[in-house]
Amino acid sequence: MNTNKLRLGPLPKSETVKLTFACPASLKADLDRYATLHTQTYGEAVDAVTLIPHMLEAFIARDRGFRKGMAAKAPPAPRRDAPPT
Repeated sequence: MNTNKLRLGPLPKSETVKLTFACPASLKADLDRYATLHTQTYGEAVDAVTLIPHMLEAFIARDRGFRKGMAAKAPPAPRRDAPPT
C-alpha cells in the first residue's frame, strides 16, 4: 500500500446527479492515472468518473475567490448580541 497521502482523501458516500462533459484526452489519461494511484493508496477500487465530482468539490471548497464571491452575495448573518425581535 502506498503511504503517501493524496490531496483527495477517501471518498464519502453521497447522493448523485448524472452530468456529462467533454475533456481533452490528456486530462482523461491523467484522471485515469490518478484513479489508479487513489486505488493503490486507499485500497478501494475507483475510476476517473467516480473521482471527478469529488475533485471538483474539493477544488471549489478551496477556491478563496469563489468563497469571497459567495459570501458577498449571502444575506448578513443575524448578530448574536442583538436582542430578539
